[in-house]
Amino acid sequence: MRSPGHTELGLACSRAPGLTWHQHEPLVPGMPTVGLDLKRNLLREHFLFREFTPAELDELLTYARVERFRAHETVLLKGSPGTGMMAVIKGEIRISGPGADGREVIFNMLGPGDIFGEVALLDGGERSADATATVDTEVLVIERRNFLPFLERHPPVATKLLIALCAKLRRTTEQVEDLALLDLPARLAKKLLSLARTHGRQTERGLQIETKLSQGELAKALGTTRESVNKQLARWQRDGMIRVVDGAITLVDREGLRQVLEQD
Repeated sequence: MRSPGHTELGLACSRAPGLTWHQHEPLVPGMPTVGLDLKRNLLREHFLFREFTPAELDELLTYARVERFRAHETVLLKGSPGTGMMAVIKGEIRISGPGADGREVIFNMLGPGDIFGEVALLDGGERSADATATVDTEVLVIERRNFLPFLERHPPVATKLLIALCAKLRRTTEQVEDLALLDLPARLAKKLLSLARTHGRQTERGLQIETKLSQGELAKALGTTRESVNKQLARWQRDGMIRVVDGAITLVDREGLRQVLEQD
């Protein structure tokens, strides 16, 4: 979740303390048993924890807590101390950071069930990106001081965390390659198709993207300007490939967008 010029490869030379914790650090008490089923089901949907028994999840969730954020409120700041991992219960989180020219770049949009903050959870270093609630949002927070002793008791989770971090590194590398190798129409087509897969709802007119991503935010995600995105969307709307109404984008001709991507 770093800017295109700074991938997670930087972890290899981190000076952070690594998987260490101090026995004298008290475990942080978390949420009451009420509502535990909701949080247990949330984590069970994630591949890191889906093979855990209810008792194992309860052990972890005993020390978790729920935090609530209003729309546009900052959840995490890049450079702030990394104290734990978060899972989205409801709402949406925008992961972003400054690009090489100082403009904000959006790396990811996260919804219910998505987890972020894994890097700081493991190395205890600074946050590598900003996290902002785009709508009213609830997140489940698992503190590092609680998770590391839990990890020692459940070694298979460490392997899954490594897989998650590798997937994140692959996404970051892909973003860098897209910026270097694809022109704007191809990058935009790829982004719209990706959003449709994760946030699409089938309608009579096509597949409508339901996540609240403005044209300005799309531009930040693609490393370009809002004006350039607006012109390309208008061109595709004239060609009948998409439909834009009140900011909501519907993919009318997904095959046409795939051809734009393949022809680049």
